[in-house]
Amino acid sequence: MSATTIKWIRIGFAGPGAVVIALVTMAGMALWLPRGAAGIDNLVLPLMLVPLVWAALLFHACLDRRIGRVALVALLVFMVHAALIAGQFLDHPVPAAGSRP
Repeated sequence: MSATTIKWIRIGFAGPGAVVIALVTMAGMALWLPRGAAGIDNLVLPLMLVPLVWAALLFHACLDRRIGRVALVALLVFMVHAALIAGQFLDHPVPAAGSRP
């Protein structure tokens, strides 16, 4: 790959890629974090950690010398949390059309 292509891939992972992956990670974190005594800790903590996740992805994309490792880490985090979200949506059966809850 040329230096220009690698530069644009790095910009993609550091800019919009880091934002999208941080938001998907926030949504997925609510599924694996334990609930607190009030039952909302698993919702509040991901909201507070989004800037930290975003900054970690941004700095990793900017500072790591190997673009392949940047892509691997970012896509792995994205796929794990996207699978958690998809599993949550696919886990509940759809009610029949004529039935009422």
